[in-house]
Formats: sequence, C-alpha cells, structure tokens
Amino acid sequence: MCHVLNQVARQPAPSGRPGRRRILKTLGAATAAGALLPLSSTGTASAAPRRHRTRLVLLGTAGGPAWLDGGRCGVSSAVVYEDRVYLVDLGHGAMHRLVQSGLGAGDGLGSALSPVRGIFLTHLHSDHVADWPALFATGPTNVVGRGDDAIQVFGPGDRGVLPAMFPPGAPAPAVFNPERPTPGISAMTAYLGQAFATDFNGRSRESGFTRPDDLFSVHDVDLGGVWTVDPAGKPPRLKAPLPLWEDGDVRVTATLVDHAPTAPAFAFRFDTPDGSIVFSGDTCVSANLIDLARDADVLVHEVIDPRFVDQLVAALPASQRDAMREHLLTSHTTIDQVGRDVAEPAGARQLVLNHLVPATNPARRWRAAQRGYSGRLVVGEDLLTVGVGRARS
Repeated sequence: MCHVLNQVARQPAPSGRPGRRRILKTLGAATAAGALLPLSSTGTASAAPRRHRTRLVLLGTAGGPAWLDGGRCGVSSAVVYEDRVYLVDLGHGAMHRLVQSGLGAGDGLGSALSPVRGIFLTHLHSDHVADWPALFATGPTNVVGRGDDAIQVFGPGDRGVLPAMFPPGAPAPAVFNPERPTPGISAMTAYLGQAFATDFNGRSRESGFTRPDDLFSVHDVDLGGVWTVDPAGKPPRLKAPLPLWEDGDVRVTATLVDHAPTAPAFAFRFDTPDGSIVFSGDTCVSANLIDLARDADVLVHEVIDPRFVDQLVAALPASQRDAMREHLLTSHTTIDQVGRDVAEPAGARQLVLNHLVPATNPARRWRAAQRGYSGRLVVGEDLLTVGVGRARS
C-alpha cells in the first residue's frame, strides 16, 4: 500500500451537558496557558519547556509507514518528568528527533539516551517500531554519563496466532518466519542480537563495547488471565486498566485498544504528581481507552482523514476498494470521531492529535476535530512541547 500512498498523498483534498463542558473548556485553557512552547530558531526544542516539571514532547507525528512529508518524522513521543524521559513508540526518525529535542545532556559525546528510563511500544507495526533496531544497536554508544540501571522496554508479546485474512476468504500469502510467525518484542529483540552480531562482536573486541542486552531490559506485557488473542484480534472490554510499572513518582498503566486484526495493541497512561498524559496508540473508538483517559490532562490520539482514505482507495483496483476502505476506517479514528466520541466522553482537558494520516494535511483540516469537543485541541507538530501542571518560576 505504501507506493499508492506516495502517489496520491499530495493530490488536493476535495472540498446535554453544557455546564460540564464549560468547566472542561476553562480547565483546558488554564492548563494549556503558556504550556504550548515553540522551537528555537535552529529547529531544536527551546529551553522554555523546562519551566514545567512534567511535559509531553512530540518527537514525530506522521502516521503510516510511507514517507509523505519530509517535515514530519514517524510517530514517537516523550514524557518528561524532572530529569527522566520515557519514550512511547519509535517510528522513523525517532532517534534523530530525540537528539534535536535537547532532552539529553547535549555534551557532544553521545548522551541522547542517558536520561531515558523506559520505552513503551503500543504495537509492532513497522511505523511504530522502525527505529527500535537502530536504537537497540547504537544505544550503548549514546548513554555517556548514565549509571548502570537498565532502560525498561515494554511491548506486546507473541500473539500466538496469525491474524485473520482481510477481506475474509482472500487467498493466504506465504508466511514469513514460519517457525515463529508472530514474535513479540522480546523475541524480536533477540533476533536483533543475531542480525547485528558482526557489529556487536567487533565493537566489543575493539573497544570494550557494552552489550545492548545489558542496557535494555525487555518485557512482553503479560496478558495471562486477561486475553488469549484470537485471529480476529478484537480485544475484550476490561474492568480496569492494567498496572504496568512504577518508577518513583511516575506510574504507568495500560489498556487494550482495538486495532483489529492487529493485536495486542496498547494504550498507555502516565501519571505524575503534576497530572496525566495518555497515548492512544492505533485504535478505532475504544471504550477501554476512554476509561484509561478519564479526566486526563492530555490525551494524545491518532487520527485519520476519511477524505484521504477515499483518495487512496480510488487509486486501487476496483476489487480492493471497498475492503480497503472498511479496513482503514474500522481500525483507526476519524477526524469527526476523535474529539466528539473519545476525548469528550473521557473528560480529557487537552486533545493532542498525533499519528496524522495523511501527514500532508493542512492544520485547518485537522482542526475540524474540535466539533463536539469542549476542551483544548492541539494539532501535533514534530518537537512541539506541552507542559502539564503549573509552570515553575
């Protein structure tokens, strides 16, 4: 599908609770006042964001595996609390944007990963993990000044069964890696150790290179007793979010979202003493996500433009159009849905649009997501920073 995206993306697109809503809007404006912070003239993050102890930094905001706009890197974000950094997803260019963000020491010696405490991967589609191999392979050379503690990495485990064919009844293609066709993040990382063995063995003998296995502690998110993934990949309704990790004052919880047939797919919530930031991952409208995002200060949510979907499917053979359109619009959240059907019922104070499909849309098109949503809407841009809580003097 990527070649089709590249061909059509640059075509012009065709042309009950009022009191609570007013409160949410006021809270959203108050929370965000002075919290959306600009970049410096060099294109890197300015020093101003450090006024907030807790903040969101959008590293990359483009959705999908096709490169459509050189101004946006693949989806990746950072949650910052004091001097700690937590990364969510690692799309194309995540490492580059992390360096540009200035979150590392900036000492010119290789310290981009030094403040990183954890990495959280919502699902294993390539546009969300494309930079994980690069970060894994080069991580030990980018932690100058860091202590001995490992970076904790969380992501989906082996789903154990191939997804159902889409559309149903379509002939099945050849299976990649038939001995283990659905590896989770732990198995995927083990394969990286094999793929980069020449480099790792050479560097360890030449310069005492530290093994990436010593730097990264990788965990499959445990779904035992919660869900056995089936071919359809439709997650169950959860009674409560899943506790994932606590790092001092930072608490991380997760839930299952609906990106069927891809599964498992997760959303993550970060709570600090200053407030909360929730990441949807890729999903259609999800009751589990709404529960996770209840009263969040910031909801970072994916979005897709149905007009673009129409352009895309028009470029496909007629026999594929209806199935492809249904698939894209039932596994993602549209402009009309994201504010009205997700952020508003969740009571999220700010909605930050991310994983933009297509990345080439003008901002005014994305702003239509404000309809039906009483909080503050932010159209994501690479390296945009959003402060959470009260700014420090």
